[in-house]
Amino acid sequence: MPHSTPTSALAADAAVLLVLLPTVGTALPVRAATLAALQVLQQRLGGAIRVLSVDDASHPAVVHSFQATTLPAFVLVRQGVELWRQQGLPEGEFIVPQLLARLAPPPTK
Repeated sequence: MPHSTPTSALAADAAVLLVLLPTVGTALPVRAATLAALQVLQQRLGGAIRVLSVDDASHPAVVHSFQATTLPAFVLVRQGVELWRQQGLPEGEFIVPQLLARLAPPPTK
């Protein structure tokens, strides 16, 4: 019987925060600062949510599939289900608790 490790079980249920980024019209310093901020966000989220940046030049079909009208856009997905979306850059420190709260199971009745 195959043995399932907690790590593989976590990976199967892991949430992903897709960060849909524009490539056209973004100055290099702005893009570098955004990517650095995403690295910090990943560190703060730990293993609960994987932050994945997707730019519209490298993966136009992925960006288009989420029908984002404005880039950047943030889409939190777990097992193919969209849990949260925000267009534009999030402000302040509120994004981490906001994202983690979206992962909590709904209250049972």
